[in-house]
Amino acid sequence: MYRLISATPSPYARKVRIALAEKAIPFELITEVPWDRNTSTPEYNPLEKLPILLLDDGSSVYESRFILEFLELKHPRPRLLPDDVDGIIAARRLEVLADGVCDALVLIFWERRRPKEHQSQEWLSRQRRKVDGGLEEIARLVGDRQWAVGDSFGLGDIAVGSLVGFVSVRFAEIPWRRPFPGLAALSDRLEARPSFEATVPVPQTISDPVV
Repeated sequence: MYRLISATPSPYARKVRIALAEKAIPFELITEVPWDRNTSTPEYNPLEKLPILLLDDGSSVYESRFILEFLELKHPRPRLLPDDVDGIIAARRLEVLADGVCDALVLIFWERRRPKEHQSQEWLSRQRRKVDGGLEEIARLVGDRQWAVGDSFGLGDIAVGSLVGFVSVRFAEIPWRRPFPGLAALSDRLEARPSFEATVPVPQTISDPVV
C-alpha cells in the first residue's frame, strides 16, 4: 500500500489525494510539518518538500505534479488526462496556472508572518498580481463548461478545484466567486464529488502550515 506524507491543508497534497481517490488506489495518509525538528521529510525527499508518495519498494516520488504523472503512468485507468494532444496541453496549462497561483499564495502567507515593519508591500503586491492574473486566466480558459477540459472529469479539474478550495479556506478576502461565476459553478460541482468531499481543507489558525 502506498503512503502519502502531506501537510494539511496543502492544495498540493489535496491534488494527490483526489487523484488517488478517483483511481481507487488505497493509501495511508501521514500528516507532517516539513520544518519540524523531527520530520522525516529529508529521508524521502532531498528538497524537503511535501507531498511525498512512499512506494511499496521503499522508494519515493515527490512534488505533486510528478506524483500525478507517476500515478497516471502506473495506474492509467481511469484516465485523468484527455486522449488527444491538445486536450493534454490544455489540462497541463491549467495545472501550471493553478500551481503558480498556489505558489504566490504561499509566498503571501509567509510574508504576512514576518513582523509588520519587515513586510514588503511591494513584494506582497507583486504576488497578489500573480494571484489575480492567474485566477482571471483560469476562469477565461474554463469558461462556463461542465468540466475544465473536454467532456469529462480530469487533471484540469483537480488542479483548479484544489486551488479555489485553498483560496476559500486560507484567503477568504480574495473575491473570486462573484467575478468568475463559471469558475464558481465548476467548483460547486467538483466539491460535490466524493473525492473532493473527503479532502476538504479545514480552516485553521494563521500559525498552521500550508505546505
